[in-house]
Amino acid sequence: MKILIKLLVILTLSLTSTQAQNLTVKINTSEVKIENIKIEVDSAEEIESTFTIDDFESLLNEADEGEELSFKIKSSGEKMSNGVKSSMSYEIKGNTSDKKTFLESIKKLREAAIKYYKSKN
Repeated sequence: MKILIKLLVILTLSLTSTQAQNLTVKINTSEVKIENIKIEVDSAEEIESTFTIDDFESLLNEADEGEELSFKIKSSGEKMSNGVKSSMSYEIKGNTSDKKTFLESIKKLREAAIKYYKSKN
């Protein structure tokens, strides 16, 4: 009889301790902060397929006013005679208070990077 009671107690404890627990996770999307965006590309085609100005416009619309922003694009080049791979970087710093100017700067930077690759051919 004692063995039966012990088995029932152990079985009951096992079942109650292995039941799934429900966890609730809350994500506050209003606290998402955009600070630095960096892109590394190897060709004009990569630039054209990687991002558009509309992508950045929708991204900036999610950002709060007054946030400092930085956008950097690194264009990889060919190996030089000393064995080091060449590259060129463009960087823009701005603020979400002036989204229009920041987007115009990104557009100019994108066009300059595409022009860089096309001039190499």
